[in-house]
Amino acid sequence: MTTFTAFTTLADREAAESLEERFEDLDPAPYGTGVFEIEDGNGRYEVSGYFLQRPDDVTLDLLAIAYGAQPFVISELPETDWVAHVRRELAPVQAGRFFLYGSHDADKVPDGSVALRIDAAMAFGTGHHGTTSGCLTALDDLARAGRSFHNVADIGCGTAVLAMAAAKLWPETVLASDIDPVAVETARANVALNDLEGRVICLEAAGFGDPKLQDAAPYDLIFANILKAPLIALAPDMARYCAESGVVILSGLLNEQADEVIAAYEGQGFVSSARNEFGEWTTLVMSRA
Repeated sequence: MTTFTAFTTLADREAAESLEERFEDLDPAPYGTGVFEIEDGNGRYEVSGYFLQRPDDVTLDLLAIAYGAQPFVISELPETDWVAHVRRELAPVQAGRFFLYGSHDADKVPDGSVALRIDAAMAFGTGHHGTTSGCLTALDDLARAGRSFHNVADIGCGTAVLAMAAAKLWPETVLASDIDPVAVETARANVALNDLEGRVICLEAAGFGDPKLQDAAPYDLIFANILKAPLIALAPDMARYCAESGVVILSGLLNEQADEVIAAYEGQGFVSSARNEFGEWTTLVMSRA
């Protein structure tokens, strides 16, 4: 089935979300929409819609003008079996001792590795991105240095890869949260796929917003693989819910954004333990002093 995409960019998040809501009034209406912060440090947002019929150019031009957005770019996508495509492109990933793979690569799991299965239909956040592999490598480094953690939270968990990795290393229950309900359902499916039901609990929450997350604190290890702005906004809560001498692994940062995040966390009593670059992305390990 041929589909169409229409996307634009603008500088204000509230305007971007309002523009996304106006998509519902279009004829033809989109079957999916999204608002994403562009990860280039410029604070701009992309608004996109996906259509089964070509959207009307004039209507989109008027919407762009009304919301101060750039002109929409409309693209036609050919018919594609996306799951088959991802299977071809999604090679297994080794990050420290962790090996992430799809079911089509089950025969490639190396002996002695900690295996995590993420199937192609759930392919975002699989470890191919430098932020995820950076967090997994940081976790492996801590474990190899003799650290063990008994109360772990994964904030902004996405597919719950990081939460599952921690649960594979230690027997305790890990709490994972995400603000996106689709991500939470995907995380729960991944947890079941990896036989970790009851070991990784997935919650829909912004930050530490769920009472279960608050009641389980303090945590001796917290993952947050999100973006610069929400990481900085989370810094006070991280200090509040992180145990004395606890560790936070932070990512989702472009290399040039790391200093701002370090400063925000140092202001909350954290000290930097490690700073590693994976391509254009940085992963930070910080400890509560």
